[in-house]
Amino acid sequence: MTRGPAVVALIVALGAAPQQLDSQYVLARYVSAVAKVVMPKVVVYSYTVSQVGPSNIEQRHRVYRSGTSIRDEIVWVDGMTLRRKIVRFSRRGDRYAVTRFAPRPDAYQLLFLGTTRDGHHLDYVYEATPLSHPSGAWIDRLTIDGANFLPRAVHFHTSGAEAEGAGNIEFAPFGKYWMPIAAVAQARVKGKQARELITWSDYRFPSGLPPSTFQRPEPLPHATSPSM
Repeated sequence: MTRGPAVVALIVALGAAPQQLDSQYVLARYVSAVAKVVMPKVVVYSYTVSQVGPSNIEQRHRVYRSGTSIRDEIVWVDGMTLRRKIVRFSRRGDRYAVTRFAPRPDAYQLLFLGTTRDGHHLDYVYEATPLSHPSGAWIDRLTIDGANFLPRAVHFHTSGAEAEGAGNIEFAPFGKYWMPIAAVAQARVKGKQARELITWSDYRFPSGLPPSTFQRPEPLPHATSPSM
């Protein structure tokens, strides 16, 4: 049985190495992509956090966010589902937004190191060097996704009065959004080693959430005995 030319061409195409782009062209596309990135105004997702060190934590959370309003529900601890969820409310920006981890060429020197295969395309790895003395946290490596030119992975360092460490955060596409999927960090906290792993999943992007999502429940009235 002989294969037709179209089948042979398909087999060759699937096995062919993806073409490498010029590293400066990739950087130009990266700057443009980051400037145009859209962050969801409303998002619902789950995340698990595992921490070993001065304090040990194994938790799964369900988060509802609308703008800066957050409802964070702890649904299980140490692998056990809670009969009554622990609910916390807060207001803040998204600390894991890709725009917060994307190093800008006006703040970092980006030196091309090489490529890595990512399915049918290449990702581009750069060494990142801060142009000014870093304080608190800084990035030392960036991997740019070769398909849409947004950060695929970012390696960072942190330094403070009581903790010093390093970590890596990875991003992936969910619909039209570019969201975190995993972060791992190792640090020395007050002289003790600590390690933390966070994984995100179950993303949904509803058009809106009811206002009651972010309202604390009213306390039950105290029962009183009738006067005699």
